[in-house]
Amino acid sequence: MSLCASFSTTTSRLTSLPSSLSSSSPLSLRFSFTFRENRIPVKSLKDPFAERSGRVFVKAQATAPASSEAVKLTPVPSEMKAWVYGEYGGVDVLKLDSNVAVPDVKEDQVLVKVAAAALNPVDAKRRQGKFKATDSPLPTVPGYDVAGVVVKVGSEVKDFKVGDEVYGNVNEKALEGPKQFGSLAEYTAVEEKLLAAKPKNFDFAQAAALPLAIETAYEGLERTGFSPGKSILVLNGSGGVGSLVIQLAKQVFGASRVAATSSTRNLELLKSLGADLAIDYTKENFEDLSEKFDVVFDAIGQCERAVKVVKEGGSVVALTGGVTPPGFRFVVTSNGGVLKKLNPYLESGKVKAIVDPKGPFSFAQLAEAFSYLETNRATGKVVIHPIP
Repeated sequence: MSLCASFSTTTSRLTSLPSSLSSSSPLSLRFSFTFRENRIPVKSLKDPFAERSGRVFVKAQATAPASSEAVKLTPVPSEMKAWVYGEYGGVDVLKLDSNVAVPDVKEDQVLVKVAAAALNPVDAKRRQGKFKATDSPLPTVPGYDVAGVVVKVGSEVKDFKVGDEVYGNVNEKALEGPKQFGSLAEYTAVEEKLLAAKPKNFDFAQAAALPLAIETAYEGLERTGFSPGKSILVLNGSGGVGSLVIQLAKQVFGASRVAATSSTRNLELLKSLGADLAIDYTKENFEDLSEKFDVVFDAIGQCERAVKVVKEGGSVVALTGGVTPPGFRFVVTSNGGVLKKLNPYLESGKVKAIVDPKGPFSFAQLAEAFSYLETNRATGKVVIHPIP
């Protein structure tokens, strides 16, 4: 019997935010937006679609030297630049505000000077209002993935100090009261337990490409009981999560055989990541394969087809779309402990971060980056870097 596990998202555990903002909330005081109701209009903004150049394909190499990238640390200001939205909708609701209050740091948190951030499908869906029933109050600064430098520590923080380079996912739970101060800002406050030291051979853009996706890949494989000698088929192997599932299955979990699907242009990428069989979905139907797999990791929403190629008693992990019975749903827990566990594989070059070749996008080009993400054509992760 096949087992189909559906992930509504991948994230970690987080203290829920209050259901409404107090009148003294610095976020509510600092932001101004154009709302459908009678509220204060937002000030005019510079065009975020400014011309860009010099886009490169970024990935960690096994022989990569220690990162020499530096972030200039200055006294923490009272206000910062941040992308915000005060109503749900398309990319046009995103506004760049230069007068957002820098978030306060709680006892178990650190304040991170953000160097890079990455976009995930959950960012777009949240902005579109698909999770409004459990979302934190608007207005909000979006963003989950972060890489940067610690500039302030809470009284209970033990593992990090000012000047440490870190990366992680700022939200414990993506859909249940995610932070109002996300990573798409100059500064963000993050619980210590959600962070890990940045891999020494990764730059900030590479590090920002990892947290939510690599935690999804790792926890998904763990939930299936994946172990050495098992086989796996990864649907959408060139995506942010799929590209990491291939690598973790091979390098961390000891897969005997890895197959993956992508379009024609990404077949060589799949092979470079460790896929033994690269399937061009524009020319072949994976369900016509003669072989079956212990696990199918569906990162594209084709669970109904996926169950046709899983072995009896195997598992199908479905990240999106419908779930074919007897499927079940759960939220993947994400935390800094997973990142710390995987850092040796990252620093040795066995596992690489894939940054889409159209990026990194500059901070001013966030709307353009979101529009590109929502085409579902990205290879690896869409990264925002540098962040001023």
